Amino acid sequence: MSNKPPAPAPVASEHTALQARNVSFGWEDTPLHWLPGDPFATHTINVLHLLLPAGERWFVHVYKQVLPYVRDERLREDVIGFIGQEAMHAAAHDEVLPHLKRLGLDPTPYTAQVDWLFEKLLGDRTLPPGRARVWWLKERVALIAAIEHYTAFLGDWVLNAEELDRRGADPMMLDLLRWHGAEEVEHRSVAFDLFQHVDGSYRRRVRTWATAFAALVFLWQRGARFFMENDPTLADGRASVGQFVRAGRQGVLPSTPAMLKSIPTYLSRRYHPSQEGSTEQAAAYLATSPGANGGVRR
Repeated sequence: MSNKPPAPAPVASEHTALQARNVSFGWEDTPLHWLPGDPFATHTINVLHLLLPAGERWFVHVYKQVLPYVRDERLREDVIGFIGQEAMHAAAHDEVLPHLKRLGLDPTPYTAQVDWLFEKLLGDRTLPPGRARVWWLKERVALIAAIEHYTAFLGDWVLNAEELDRRGADPMMLDLLRWHGAEEVEHRSVAFDLFQHVDGSYRRRVRTWATAFAALVFLWQRGARFFMENDPTLADGRASVGQFVRAGRQGVLPSTPAMLKSIPTYLSRRYHPSQEGSTEQAAAYLATSPGANGGVRR
C-alpha cells in the first residue's frame, strides 16, 4: 500500500483570503468564574489561555522557517495570513493571564512548563544541514496540522455552543473565544495544505496525530486540575473525566462522542479540513464580533 494517500478533496467555496484583525478586549469586569456557577467548565476552557500563547508563537516560528519551501503562491499567501492571525491569537490570550493573577489564580507555574515544551522539546535543534534538519521541520509541520484539526474542531464547537449563552457566560470572554474560534474555522485548511505540500506522508500524519492527541489530552487535564486545585474560591477543587463527560452532555463543553468521532475523521485518507465547519458562519461572526470591530464593548 502506498504511503502517499489519494489527493484529498478540498471544498473550493470554503477558501477565503486571510487577514489578521486588530482586536481589543477588556477584562476588568470579567469574573473568575465567567460561566456562572460552573467553575469546572470555566477552568477547562481557561486552559486555552495557558496553552495558546506559547503554542501559537511556536506555530509562527515554525512557519517562518518553512516559507522558503512553499512553491505555490496562493498557499504562500495563506501561510502568511495564518501567521498573522496566530500571532494575534497568542497576544489576545496572553492578556487574560494577568487578569487571572489579579483574581488570585497565578498561572505562572503551569505556563512555565508549557513554555519549556514548545521552546525546548519542540524547538529548534542543533542538526546538520540537509535531511536531518528537513526531517525535523516536516515533523513539526505535521504536528501543527494535527493540532489545527482540534483547534478548528473547538472553533466550530464554540460558534455553536448556545448553552454558553443560555447559562449567562461573560460576554467579553465569549467574544474572545468566538472570535478566535471563527478564525480557526476560517483558516482550518492552511496547516493541512502546507503539510500536504511539503510532505504528505500518511505514516507521518498518523504518527504525529497520535503524539499531538496524547499531548493535548495530557496538557488539558493537567491544566484543568491546576486551575481547580489553585482556585482561591474553592475549598476542595477537583477535575475529573466524569465532570468532563457530564459537561459535554450539558453543552457547556465539547461532547466526548464528538471528540472521539474527530479521530477517524482526521485519519481518513480522504480527509480535508474544508469538509468540516463553515467559512460562511465564521465570516458572519467575525463581521459582528465586538472585539474585532471597534474594540471593547459590553
